[in-house]
Amino acid sequence: MDELPYGLLAALVGLAGGIVLGLAARLGDFCTLGALESAVYGKDARRLRLWGVVLGVAILTTQALALLGWIELENSFYHTIRWNPLASIVGGLVFGYGMAMAGNCGFGALVRFGSGDLRSLVVVVVMAIIGFIVLSGPLAPLRVLLFPQPEASGPQGIVHDLGLLGLPAPLTVALFGAGALAWGLGYAPLRARPQMIAWGAAAGLAVSWCFFGTSWLYDHSLGAVQIEGPSFTAPVGRTLIYLMTSTAGGITFSVGSVVGVMAGALIGSMIRGLFKWEACEDPRELGRQVGGAALMGAGGVVAMGCSVGQGVSAFAALAWSGPVTLIAIAAGAAFGLRRLIGGFQNAVD
Repeated sequence: MDELPYGLLAALVGLAGGIVLGLAARLGDFCTLGALESAVYGKDARRLRLWGVVLGVAILTTQALALLGWIELENSFYHTIRWNPLASIVGGLVFGYGMAMAGNCGFGALVRFGSGDLRSLVVVVVMAIIGFIVLSGPLAPLRVLLFPQPEASGPQGIVHDLGLLGLPAPLTVALFGAGALAWGLGYAPLRARPQMIAWGAAAGLAVSWCFFGTSWLYDHSLGAVQIEGPSFTAPVGRTLIYLMTSTAGGITFSVGSVVGVMAGALIGSMIRGLFKWEACEDPRELGRQVGGAALMGAGGVVAMGCSVGQGVSAFAALAWSGPVTLIAIAAGAAFGLRRLIGGFQNAVD
């Protein structure tokens, strides 16, 4: 391993974590928009409560490894960049609304593309391009002006801030982690699906694995590798740049995690017999999905993460941006779904 480039090692860490996440999506029905849609309109909260399992396992394992000194969360960008609540709320709302319009988040689009859905390839590419236009392209100065995100001047985050109020770090971790698990497993229909629970736990472990692996590489590379968890907005753009140029961005954790999700989704869809090529026959539907993908790219960059990057990885790091962005994404998606379903019902009437 000492002879392999650190970028390649980081990509292998991301690849392993991404494969597990892709499998969890296909074999455990782990999905953001699907969870909201089935809970609100299908009256089935199993996929929504599965999020409690994913978050609970991710929080408890990530924070336990951090308390042991095996993960340096304080050096991840979730804690080194000063939290901007406005960016989390606005970016989350825009991302969530775009997710509803596109029919999937960035992670979900990668999963569907790995399962043969060619429409999702369009969503992935558009989201990646718009994301980089906002991140480092022509719209970057406007983003920085409206949503400045300078370096943090000191420690921050949920554990630190509640510690100032006298709450010990282990108790804070237990409250959030065990609370999420209890909320998820408190739903009897989910408890009746042990395979679903197992894949939810695997998804949570995949997040802590990514933090652990990149922390180890951060130490051994003297900071050349960034400490991060899975995220699928800017990393999709980085993967696209790597595939087009090979040298401009280099192979990184982002490339490995994106490829891993698609590979895991392909394997999972093959196991379940769900793989099939699909394309869009309705130009209006494709137009809506392209518009939603553009909103996800912009919103995800402003919020510094997607439903997985902020909703799971940042939440596991117990950064304030995690729960706030996740709530904003859910609100934006709920509004978007209401508009979509209301418009469809009006068209039928």
